[in-house]
Amino acid sequence: QLQASGGGLVQAGGSLRLSCTASGRTFGDYIIAWFRQAPGKDREFVAGISWKGGNAIHRDSMRGRFSISRDNGKNTVYLQINSVQPEDTAVYYCAVDSDRIYTISSWSGEYDQWGQGTQVTVSS
Repeated sequence: QLQASGGGLVQAGGSLRLSCTASGRTFGDYIIAWFRQAPGKDREFVAGISWKGGNAIHRDSMRGRFSISRDNGKNTVYLQINSVQPEDTAVYYCAVDSDRIYTISSWSGEYDQWGQGTQVTVSS
């Protein structure tokens, strides 16, 4: 079971680090990604990382402020968000694509395991 945490209320310009853990197991040789869904909008890809390879991709519009990383020892994937903006307000989900090892997809349909999401609210 995936669990996302670290969300909350943050002022614009601040920073936040979200965490994704897999309870009771390791991430294995999978792809782990972060998606977000703002009210009234579709779920969108934020970033993804290969647990085995360590290679990562970020959505073009988010490159620079968002950074995904992993900690093998803690079995955790992080999403660092810097200079948060009100438009970053959304529920952030972590997800696993257990069919791939190195290739990261930005399509939510490729991901077969999802966490419950963590709310990020940015005040202006």
